Amino acid sequence: MGVCSLDDVLFPGIDVRLDEVVFTAEVLLVSAVACGLPPRCPGCGARARRVHSTYERGLAERPLTGKKLQIRLRVRRFFCDRTSCRRRTFVEQVDGLSERYQRSSLGTKMWLRAVAVELGGRAGERLCRQLHLAAGRSKLLDLLEPPVVPDHAPRVLGVDEFAFRKGCTYGTVLVDGEAGRVVDVLPDRTAETFAEWLRTHPGVEIICRDRATAYTRAVREAAPYALEVADRWHLLQNLSAAVEKTCHQHRNCLRKHTEDETPALPEPVFLELPPPTLPPTQIIERTRHRHADVHRLVEAGWTISAIGRRLKLDRKTVRRFRDTDLDQLLASARERRPAGVLEPFKPYLNTRFTDTEGQVSGSRLFLELRERGYRGSRQVVRKHLAALRSGTAEPVRADIPSPRKITSWIMRPRESLTHSQEQQLLEVRLACPDITRACDLARTFAELVRHQRGHLLMEWIRQAETDAPKPMSGFAGFLRRDLDAVTAGLTLSWSSGVVEGHVNRVKTLKRSMYGRASFALLQTRILTHGHELHRARTAPRFSGV
Repeated sequence: MGVCSLDDVLFPGIDVRLDEVVFTAEVLLVSAVACGLPPRCPGCGARARRVHSTYERGLAERPLTGKKLQIRLRVRRFFCDRTSCRRRTFVEQVDGLSERYQRSSLGTKMWLRAVAVELGGRAGERLCRQLHLAAGRSKLLDLLEPPVVPDHAPRVLGVDEFAFRKGCTYGTVLVDGEAGRVVDVLPDRTAETFAEWLRTHPGVEIICRDRATAYTRAVREAAPYALEVADRWHLLQNLSAAVEKTCHQHRNCLRKHTEDETPALPEPVFLELPPPTLPPTQIIERTRHRHADVHRLVEAGWTISAIGRRLKLDRKTVRRFRDTDLDQLLASARERRPAGVLEPFKPYLNTRFTDTEGQVSGSRLFLELRERGYRGSRQVVRKHLAALRSGTAEPVRADIPSPRKITSWIMRPRESLTHSQEQQLLEVRLACPDITRACDLARTFAELVRHQRGHLLMEWIRQAETDAPKPMSGFAGFLRRDLDAVTAGLTLSWSSGVVEGHVNRVKTLKRSMYGRASFALLQTRILTHGHELHRARTAPRFSGV
């Protein structure tokens, strides 16, 4: 193994000669002289022959041994002897070390650009301070240069939206489906902007998208020859929403079945209590008022967007309160309330209360519950007992699974369910024929998606439109309206999976900029970061011997 000189360590493969090294407490000062061949004139390309003068310039190099490394490089200024050239003199640049108008080396610039790509301005500035690199946030951001957008669109184009501010403003990210890299970023998600991009970038053959209607209009207007492919994950998500809505609508069937299956207590004594109602909790009251406000504005002729701006709600929330019954909204709000520590013991408390006709103390009931495993406080028991006496106690929740849990059992593959989950799903199917029909249709459609059997889609749509619950038939109607794209999604291997990955990356970049960045800067970071990821992914990897 050969011994390396200090020149080889500091300037490997660079035409400079080391003159002096000075160590200080914080900085390592290195004096060097450029000793390469005479360079060519940057104006005319002629080789220089005469030296005009020399001068010393300072370059900030990457830190060494935890200290700042400052290079004092002596370079030569040359004459240009060609009379046709407008330049009279020029300064040599050392390959691999310096460039014009820069006070840092090429290696330092490479480090700073990598920091800017990954962290941006402020976070990158803090990291550079720890690494002993002199760079502010403005300098870091100036190093970001987005790659040139190609004139022609990729053959397979993925398109999806992302939020600049959720519920308010959105943008569009375009991804090459074959290469897996970001092609361009658009400032909004309108059909006009996307259609204009397709006109100026011809060549797309396949477009992978979700169910957004704006992108569909743009494709039909600007690229009618392109094959649209509906994303399979979004199809399953829409199916899951239809199944969950069906379970919401038929919760009374599950509750009635559970009450019929529950054995009656021997000779119970019931008190004259008011009919059970939902307690006036904050979420229940907010749901009532919001439902009333939305319907009042709908009856007055307001649009969904106007209602959302007036009530400061998202469009999806306004649409849900407009299209969903109040009882279903209240049931959903009630399910979101977490079950308290007293919940498993409420049936016993209610039974003891009715057996004694209310003549029982909270302390005695507390001691009885402690013997049965209760770990809560005495005050919780007294509060529930007071609610029973005043007639405002919340009725005991029936032991039925939530619509979301039932939907998860239906949408998951059967082999992934436990024996207990299979038994509970069987009880649900026995309790409600509509949920049973929705379950059968959902599992059949999931099989079509997983095994890409697009040729059977039309038969499934006919069955769903014939005898399915309303949410499922509505989902089938949506599939019929977008039949070609859905059939392609259930037949071809292309999907929007790679696009969703880039959308998540865009969210991370956006959050790291704390909402202060303009669209131009965010677009630059997205494109630059995506280009670097693609280059790192496609670069050859060498394994050690």
